[in-house]
Amino acid sequence: MTTFRMPADEAEARAVQDELRPRVVLDEPGPPPGVGRVTGVDVAYDDERDLVVAAAVVLDAATLEVIARSTADGRVTFPYVPGLLAFREIPAVLAALEGLPVDPGLVVCDGYGQAHPRRFGLASHLGVLTGLPVIGVAKNPFTFRYEEPGPRRGDFTPLMDGDEEVGRALRTQNDTKPVFVSVGHRTGLDNACAHTLALARDFRQPETTRTADALCRSALKEAIGRAGASPGSTIGRTDAARPGSVAD
Repeated sequence: MTTFRMPADEAEARAVQDELRPRVVLDEPGPPPGVGRVTGVDVAYDDERDLVVAAAVVLDAATLEVIARSTADGRVTFPYVPGLLAFREIPAVLAALEGLPVDPGLVVCDGYGQAHPRRFGLASHLGVLTGLPVIGVAKNPFTFRYEEPGPRRGDFTPLMDGDEEVGRALRTQNDTKPVFVSVGHRTGLDNACAHTLALARDFRQPETTRTADALCRSALKEAIGRAGASPGSTIGRTDAARPGSVAD
């Protein structure tokens, strides 16, 4: 099981980021798009109950068919602080990943990697803890600036923090809003964009994100029902299944 240390406060959380950030690997190209497995992870909350649910869905990278899926739920144990969101999400995401019955391959987060003020967003944090290649594909650019990319699928512009390129604004469908791609761990930016396009065949968001989002929303409804009957205290309940199994 992957070890995760929950910090006591914001200062300790930033210290953890500083400790782990040098372990991010940025000089590997990563697996080629369209082959092997690729896994989407996403998180949903019920703020009233301090409940968090994470989903991990493994797709065949060539066909985008679902191979396996897993969910985990528990209580939120860290407050919302911009730049420290990973500490709210990673315990549940790790539990969901560890519940998968197959190797996840490349992991795609609905969030940031290097496109983070401290260069250590969820995708980087998750990559360092698991050793997996991870990229971040976000709906919004956080605090960074970019020029609008061209209108065609595949057009992109750099996402800039001062003079540093921290990611790319990438058009995944003609005449739609771009998504914002950044490297998490063990994958280059060119390859991260290629994966994003391969996964976003018909929609703006990658299919990994779409399937993980749908699963975690469904799992949240189930978790709310259980919480009403018997409140939990920690991340620990995991459901894993291959498509077509009883747990689907």
